[in-house]
Amino acid sequence: MRVALDLSALRKTKWYEYAVRFFFGGVITVLAGLIGKAYGPTVGGLFLAFPAIFPAGATLVEKHERQRKHKAGIRRTARGRQAAALDAYGAALGAMGLLCFALLVWQLMPGHDPALVLFAATAAWIMVSILLWRIRKSPWWP
Repeated sequence: MRVALDLSALRKTKWYEYAVRFFFGGVITVLAGLIGKAYGPTVGGLFLAFPAIFPAGATLVEKHERQRKHKAGIRRTARGRQAAALDAYGAALGAMGLLCFALLVWQLMPGHDPALVLFAATAAWIMVSILLWRIRKSPWWP
């Protein structure tokens, strides 16, 4: 699979699908805030690192794949579930990168320049995510 930017997908997405994503993102953010208020910002921040739109994204990926197959006359739904599972796998790899971002910010922010820490943490997030994706796509991965 080749990673690419496809802006035409923005036109294909319905307004209510954006609303569902914003709703889930808002709910997860509020829950992380409540957890942070009850147990402290460190614990709340870990919950905020959860990809907020993932629940909506996974269901929408499955729905779009199912609709595409239905238009083509294919009645089975396994392909939609497989597409959602692949999306979940990618989100898990990205979450590992976010964990690296959070750990760097948590450890370095108190004593260093905030702009430099955020830049380094963002670079680490990108590098870890890409590295994990490349390892996953390597021939020796099961």
